[in-house]
Amino acid sequence: MERTGAPRICPLPCLVATRSRVPCRAVGTLMTAEGLLDRLMSAEGERLLAEIRTRDPNPATLLATSSHLRKAFAPDLVAAALTQHELRTRAAVKFSRADRMWLTRDGLEQATTEAIARHRARRFTGFGAVADLCCGIGGDLIALAGGDSVRPIVAVDRDPVHLRMALANAAVYGVSEWIEGRQADVREVDLTGIDAVFIDPARRTDRGRTAAGASEPPLDWCIGLAGRVPAVGIKAAPGIPHHLVPPGWGLETIALGTDLKEAVLWSPALTSGTTMATVIREDGVHSQAPVPGDPVPLRAPIPGDVLYDPNPAVTRAGLVEDLARTLDAAKIDDRIAFLVANRAQPTPFARALRVVASEPWNEKALHSRLRELGAGSLDIRRRGLAGDVDAIAKRLRGGACGDRPLTIAMTRVQDRPWAVICEEIPDARGS
Repeated sequence: MERTGAPRICPLPCLVATRSRVPCRAVGTLMTAEGLLDRLMSAEGERLLAEIRTRDPNPATLLATSSHLRKAFAPDLVAAALTQHELRTRAAVKFSRADRMWLTRDGLEQATTEAIARHRARRFTGFGAVADLCCGIGGDLIALAGGDSVRPIVAVDRDPVHLRMALANAAVYGVSEWIEGRQADVREVDLTGIDAVFIDPARRTDRGRTAAGASEPPLDWCIGLAGRVPAVGIKAAPGIPHHLVPPGWGLETIALGTDLKEAVLWSPALTSGTTMATVIREDGVHSQAPVPGDPVPLRAPIPGDVLYDPNPAVTRAGLVEDLARTLDAAKIDDRIAFLVANRAQPTPFARALRVVASEPWNEKALHSRLRELGAGSLDIRRRGLAGDVDAIAKRLRGGACGDRPLTIAMTRVQDRPWAVICEEIPDARGS
């Protein structure tokens, strides 16, 4: 959704039995999106949403539920409420209060997960007024307005429905008191008196995701905000090319567990100019910074070694060698991210596996080796080798007739096709 461009006709697409989208203004007599949101937020809409929560429809019961509700409520309102219920259900993986939030499909897709937004908002500690540009449904806005800081927050979005939802969602979290909403194109908003800006430019159009580094407003415009305010943070796709990060700026790649979510560009006032990998887990927030030192050695893994599979935040940040230095590990190949060491060290930045066999890739020999090892379930991880992983896994599982779960790293060792057979390390809690 291009949040700085013209508002979409239907930010609240109707959910019907076929899960198709019907514009709210498909016919002149139907409600506009804003009018429909008014009704959803009214006492009538709240009663309807409460009844849907009680019924909790699934695909098998959706049509019957919709037919029943249309006896008492307008069809367009029922369709919008069913959509809202579906989105709230999906949003539970991102937000702790999703069951009371107001959402659109595009808004939820681009919204930052609560844990990541809280982490990122800490960078703005000590700054005064903060502007959240392209605020969407308010995922980052809630975090910026929360915590111990009491400061003015300006929420800006051109889409009136998203802006209204953002303010309502901030109220759901009890942090709306100091927020001022402005419906405007972010390129035209007055930033006088603003000390810091966070911007989440749109990276989707009606045709899907944009290329890495492409956005609306463009990245160059977002970077230029640093000439108008002291501090700037820019949310970006995790695949953003590193050469697009200006000198003096920092790049942070962020994973939620092992799922790489996003990147952030930080202006010089918010960073020391380094690249950082951050992993957010249930046990806290962990950050890997550059570790200067000698070049990391190369060697082949041998049975008894520990094979480290780095978190994607580490690999995307280009910090594999830095992680190797902290683990006293070697690389198995100059172009492969797997690391090898002779002892395990708990780390939040990699999965640690015990090597039980290591040999040149030969599928027939590997098939026999798996039988010898009593292999049961197989997890195949491919790095640096071509091939259909699913087809290979299916063939190899034909030889796995035991009950020993194993992981096969299908990779390269010093530029040779290689198989590293591993098993979990029971006490590797950090990984």
